[in-house]
Amino acid sequence: MIIPPTHRRQKSGPPAFYNDLDRSLDEAWRMLFQGGIDRLAPFHTLQIATIGNDGFPQARTVVLRGCDPIGRRLRIHTDRRAGKTAELQTDPRASIHAYAPDRKIQVRLQCRVSVHLDGPLWEKSWAETRDFSRECYRVVDASAAPLAAPEQAVFDPGQTNDGADNFAVLLAEVSSLEWLYLAAAGHRRAKFEWDEAGWHGTWLVP
Repeated sequence: MIIPPTHRRQKSGPPAFYNDLDRSLDEAWRMLFQGGIDRLAPFHTLQIATIGNDGFPQARTVVLRGCDPIGRRLRIHTDRRAGKTAELQTDPRASIHAYAPDRKIQVRLQCRVSVHLDGPLWEKSWAETRDFSRECYRVVDASAAPLAAPEQAVFDPGQTNDGADNFAVLLAEVSSLEWLYLAAAGHRRAKFEWDEAGWHGTWLVP
């Protein structure tokens, strides 16, 4: 008889972070770090919400390219002509959401995002970008420009400096992290705030 994974987890007891604030925070950062290096990890794709120039919140899915838990930073690549790039240049505040459905873990982050259009971080990130990813930045027209038909989008390495002219790096510095773990035995929710002394956490009503 094959035992469903949820039953196996219940039989072995709750995870080590279940009633431990420090371990909950560590697990959140471990999953974010894994998301930055493993395309199959649940936190490899995140949702980032910015403040639109029209005042409305704007949310979209992005790929996590790197995570520095010590520096509290997440790295995301984007087209410098994309709406979120302009929005973050106007207002750097953003919210990031991640969810792992198999583990029933949600993480919500409050961040300030810096936009890098050149410099050492930009150069290193572009050098590490694979050719098939660079194709996204070789499109001649600006991101979200109207098309009469989808096949009219033009990709030209010659006009875009192999895509480098359109490449941008977003670096999100996390100041607040909210953790939610859904469990049949009882949900666990916590919030962590950063200041000069480090992280400070408290349990919340789920």
